[in-house]
Amino acid sequence: MTFSIAGRCARTGMLGAVVTTSAMAVGSRCAWAEAGVGAALTQHRTDPRLGPIMLGHLKSGRAPEAIVKDLEKSDPNLKWRQLALIDKDGRGAFFNGGNITSIHKGRVGRDCVAVGNIIRSTQVVDAMVESFEQNESQPLAERLMRAIEAGQAAGGELKQLKSAGLLVVHKESFAFADLRVDLSPRPLEELRFLWELYQPAANDYVVRAVDPDRAAAPV
Repeated sequence: MTFSIAGRCARTGMLGAVVTTSAMAVGSRCAWAEAGVGAALTQHRTDPRLGPIMLGHLKSGRAPEAIVKDLEKSDPNLKWRQLALIDKDGRGAFFNGGNITSIHKGRVGRDCVAVGNIIRSTQVVDAMVESFEQNESQPLAERLMRAIEAGQAAGGELKQLKSAGLLVVHKESFAFADLRVDLSPRPLEELRFLWELYQPAANDYVVRAVDPDRAAAPV
């Protein structure tokens, strides 16, 4: 009942993820990212603890594929989970638990990794990866938005979507963008609206935090 994609921008080093589902408040439970480290997704009978755990392993220098394999061995509940992980170098990995009986898929692409479960077809995941790869000239947040929209256009999930979240980090300890639609009959449309409103001011919010003397006066 969830589909998502994590990615990085090779030009800027930005990292991030976008996710949507037919349950509420998905952004607070499924997507995680840390500047200079990576981005992680945890879904399907979601355990939010796994996001920080995966990022912690990345910080220690481990590769995404090794992290996922070790979690499979050490966590008996991972058979219910679906995971995706990408590091600062663009290496990706995913995991599909054996207890997932719905249509599901994971796919690693160039600088991205996408996963989906309880979806209409595996093309949902393929469409996200292909969209991300085809939009390299766009900023990372825009690439992620176009990818999740492509997944929805390819069929999305079986139930009506209710929530969505977009998370992007850059150089600071705080998020470059952290936008969420927690309960809506059209969460991806609303997330698109929020991003287009936020995008022109996103850099200004960073300057206000790290160099307030240089910040433009608010209007």
